[in-house]
Amino acid sequence: MPRMTAARAAVEILKREGVTHAFGVPGAAINPFYRALKEGGGIDHTLARHVEGASHMAEGYTRADAGNIGVCVGTSGPAGTDMITGLYSAIADSIPILCITGQAPVSKLHKEDFQAVDIAAIAGPVTKKATTVLEAAQVPGVFQEAFHLMRSGRPGPVLVDLPIDVQQTEIDFDPETYEPLPVYKPQATRAQAEKAIRFLLESERPLIVAGGGIINADASDLLVEFAELTGVPVISTLMGWGIIPDDHELSAGMVGVQTSHRYGNATFLESDFVLGIGNRWANRHTGYNLDAYTKGRKFVHVDIEPTQIGKIFAPDYGFASDAKAALELFIEVAKDLEAEGRLPDFSEWAASAQERKATLLRRTHFDNIPMKPQRVYEEMNKAFGPETRYVTTIGLSQIAGAQMLHVYKPRHWINCGQAGPLGWTIPAALGAATADPETPIVALSGDYDFQFMLEELAVGAQHKIPYVHVLVNNAYLGLIRQAQIGLDINFQVNLEFENINTPEIGVYGVDHVKVVEGLGCKAIRVTDPNELGAAFEEAKKLAAEYSVPVVVEAILERVTNISMSKTVDMSDVTEFEELATEPGHAPTAIKPLKV
Repeated sequence: MPRMTAARAAVEILKREGVTHAFGVPGAAINPFYRALKEGGGIDHTLARHVEGASHMAEGYTRADAGNIGVCVGTSGPAGTDMITGLYSAIADSIPILCITGQAPVSKLHKEDFQAVDIAAIAGPVTKKATTVLEAAQVPGVFQEAFHLMRSGRPGPVLVDLPIDVQQTEIDFDPETYEPLPVYKPQATRAQAEKAIRFLLESERPLIVAGGGIINADASDLLVEFAELTGVPVISTLMGWGIIPDDHELSAGMVGVQTSHRYGNATFLESDFVLGIGNRWANRHTGYNLDAYTKGRKFVHVDIEPTQIGKIFAPDYGFASDAKAALELFIEVAKDLEAEGRLPDFSEWAASAQERKATLLRRTHFDNIPMKPQRVYEEMNKAFGPETRYVTTIGLSQIAGAQMLHVYKPRHWINCGQAGPLGWTIPAALGAATADPETPIVALSGDYDFQFMLEELAVGAQHKIPYVHVLVNNAYLGLIRQAQIGLDINFQVNLEFENINTPEIGVYGVDHVKVVEGLGCKAIRVTDPNELGAAFEEAKKLAAEYSVPVVVEAILERVTNISMSKTVDMSDVTEFEELATEPGHAPTAIKPLKV
């Protein structure tokens, strides 16, 4: 039997589980693992500037391509606690990442050793499992179980904590005979599919709500096939955006209290049956007024996690299944019904959804200086084509982007949906670009999100990871300011100051151009909306020429209120800004405005 250190065995297992890349920051307690990485070869490594950044890079890496599992590595103590936010982000959105941390020697764990903390206990609530390995011979089994857990059922992250002496201990391990454990995913039955379809047959105005579980299952093509077979319009959730192309005739928009379309909400409120697949009924989708969301319609819910059924509200029928398995059966049942001539004709209902899509639009075209954010998204639609992969996290920038941008493919909207940590965007974009360097990436941030982890831009410069980053700057915590309106305050949300080193930018404070250039990247500042298009084209050229991130900073008007519900009720969305009343008001809308 071959002998090797437990750290080397862990590296060999990573390779046999399909890992080819890791993100991390070395340190004393994890150095034996790093030695094994170097000696074992086969796994590239990106050195992050912050350990939380490494965890977000791993998440972006996972999200970019089906089957990926991002790996992040850090030393003991604060490295592990720094990655907690990344683990929370991953578990909230059902994203598998593996976090590997170093630890003090086993004999010192109870002695308050330097940088020794019970990271397994801390990480437990935000992982599928967190383990401090106390016996070196258990390392292969713990890593094998980690990959099994990450891939089985509802995907999610796992943390493995390795005391330094455990890493260094030699064990018997034969990599050549190692095999990953079989993955478990619940499978729908024909009877369950038939019962679900029965609700569809009895409806007149059905909708499919397509959630992120469909993307996780790599089943977007099946969802589109099922929608086309039945003629049922599709509402994508924010995590499911891209499952069906925005310009598809059965794409009915998004629903919710923030990241929603006027036409999406209007169509949903006209529906009488909703088939939810791989979705969680998240509150930004349903709102808190569940009566408004559920009244007058029946629901069937399919999710990979049994405890999701009935968690938010009780559906009329629900069952646990992997989205791909369920859709395969739905298609099978629908084809049988079609052959029997028993599929209803929903064409009139689908046409009405497209009619709303062409009439209920928000205005994007404004020539104001300082510019309105809506114009930025209009110009992005012109500059960045259907192959673009967008990456963003939270704030008014993300909400407006989801209302106005267009997405045409699964995994082309990479968004931290549930946790929404500021600073996520830059490292996630770097991770996604590392996973798939051929797909053009455009990140989107407000100024505060951008400032949280902007040191990670140096990673892009060092490792030659090009992408375009659109930075919308109003020197405000815009979403929090808007949320404070109901409390009649405007408190601790102002970011403006006069920069003594860059007086020409007025009260916009941080000179992002100088900071970005100081980190080895390129930056362009735009103050006139008519210059945005040229700036985006220049950014694409600079990214290609220098192979670094390129930031386009758009200087916005200080206050813009983006459409959302003041009452967290999807039937009660306030339109703060002008609506589109003539075609020139929304020139990049999916459908030209009908007046």
